[in-house]
Amino acid sequence: MNGPALERVFRSASGRIIAVLAARFRDLALAEDAFSESCLRAARVWPARGVPDDPAAWLYRVAQRIVLDSMRRDRKHDGSATEEISSDPGPEEIMMDDARVVPDERLRLIFICCHPSVAIEARAALTLRLVCGLSVTEIARAFLIQEATLAQRLLRAKRKIADAGVPFELPAPDSWPERLDAVLSTLEIAYAKAHEDAAGSGPHAGFASEVLHLTKLLAHLVPNDGAVAALAAQVRYAEARRPARVSAEGWIIPLSEQDPKLWRRDLIEEANRLLADAIRMSPSDHRTLQGQLQQVWCSRQSLQDAAPWPEVLRLYDRLLLTRDDPIVRINRAVALAEIEGADAALVELSHLDTSALEQFLPYHAVRADLLARSGRRAEAADAYARALALDPPAAERQWLERKAAGL
Repeated sequence: MNGPALERVFRSASGRIIAVLAARFRDLALAEDAFSESCLRAARVWPARGVPDDPAAWLYRVAQRIVLDSMRRDRKHDGSATEEISSDPGPEEIMMDDARVVPDERLRLIFICCHPSVAIEARAALTLRLVCGLSVTEIARAFLIQEATLAQRLLRAKRKIADAGVPFELPAPDSWPERLDAVLSTLEIAYAKAHEDAAGSGPHAGFASEVLHLTKLLAHLVPNDGAVAALAAQVRYAEARRPARVSAEGWIIPLSEQDPKLWRRDLIEEANRLLADAIRMSPSDHRTLQGQLQQVWCSRQSLQDAAPWPEVLRLYDRLLLTRDDPIVRINRAVALAEIEGADAALVELSHLDTSALEQFLPYHAVRADLLARSGRRAEAADAYARALALDPPAAERQWLERKAAGL
């Protein structure tokens, strides 16, 4: 009966626990190993003694003792002393408490994982694994790569950090530019994991508020970077729409059907100010263009205002000039369908590498909708089944099931 409890705390707190251990003991591999061992001990102890009142704190304390025991064994031969466990919470342990998250501590760990000694393609992935606690499967789907490929990248990245003796401190500001893109990519994907669950009931729902705070902090620390301002604007536009994303029945409401009167205007106004800065500093940056896409939608005042599909399609055409990837192509196909029809959009999707998109739920959902609108019901039913097989969150599942039933 304790298996589900351990799985829940593993999903929700593993990243933070590992990050805290790594920050305290300056060893990523040791932190991961100790956390894994603490989970094994929980699987043995909890069935007999019951689940602790604070399972995450239990796992952290056990993992901490495992690390210290390991350090004592390693140093016993030369008689050197190791750190004793203090009864007072240190800054790392304070991070364990969701109500007292110190944003700059989390940001410090993100910058460490994005160290230039780590390969560019592995920096964001390593951070998402260690700091955010995403599974290898989740990260591989986000990057549209094979799990085995990602696992090898993560292994090499952790070895590189250990071999290079990377200091576990926030780097000096003059070292930030070479890490900043990976930091922003990490925050993008972390927020996307929260945003894909419209009801905010999944294990990564907490990322939304954390990224909201971290992007504000980053915009303050790096005020002259357009990409930083643009990402901060994007997150605020998206969070502003959260009150209108789920129906009373519990299914997700597509953006074009959301009631703008329910959106948070305070966040939209804040986003508008940040985006104005981004446009001034980096008008052609892909994050600025993505922010403009969000702004176009958030300019609607009511459902009576026409959906801005022509402007959305124009912005996606501009975005392709700076960021031509499958995710942008899929989103552009949605807009194209509204302007030129579903068949034209399906032709665009047919040019994508489908092998890389097999585990990408939005691809199957968009394709299913386009096939249904084209009258190809059997193919649409298969596409909906593929989307549902990827275990979408509850609100998204209900919407997909409704669409499939409507065939």
